[in-house]
Amino acid sequence: FDPRHYLGTPCYGFPKTGPHRLRFLLESVKDLRETLKKKGSTLVVRKGKPEDVVRDLITQLGSVSAVAFHEEVREI
Repeated sequence: FDPRHYLGTPCYGFPKTGPHRLRFLLESVKDLRETLKKKGSTLVVRKGKPEDVVRDLITQLGSVSAVAFHEEVREI
């Protein structure tokens, strides 16, 4: 979870993620984790800036050959 997604928007200060959306996201992540667990896998969840969190995970894991990601489309 990127803390920047829970701050106000740059133009008007409206929250990017309100309480209902946050609850939906948390419930979705919990459901995904439970589904993966039933299939013998797991889900890594971290809080922080992705550029820092991913770097730290790669360092912890040691032998990472590829990283896939998508970039959020930002409105001006």
